[in-house]
Amino acid sequence: MVDGGFPFPMLSDAGGRIGSVYGIYDEAGGIDVRGRYIIDPDGIVQAIEILTPPVGRKVTESIRQLQAFQHVRETKGAEACPASWEPGQPTLKVGPDLVGKVWKVWKSEE
Repeated sequence: MVDGGFPFPMLSDAGGRIGSVYGIYDEAGGIDVRGRYIIDPDGIVQAIEILTPPVGRKVTESIRQLQAFQHVRETKGAEACPASWEPGQPTLKVGPDLVGKVWKVWKSEE
């Protein structure tokens, strides 16, 4: 799929053991509902996306979110990546001055 392999750990859950823990195992169908979990190096779930089979996923959005979580981690939480943020774009400086004013500071292009 990707030259050199996919750069993130992925797994399959044929027996439904992991899906049962995360609440996405469809026992009647014997399959996991599509789920994506971003788990940080400390083992903390940072994001969850659950989609039923008729709706596909957008890989570029998953990668964007991974990059955003990595950026936030690198800044030790001092910066936030708002919706539609892409690498290289400005971030938000986290603090009391930002509360209730995000819309003034960040103008999304969407």
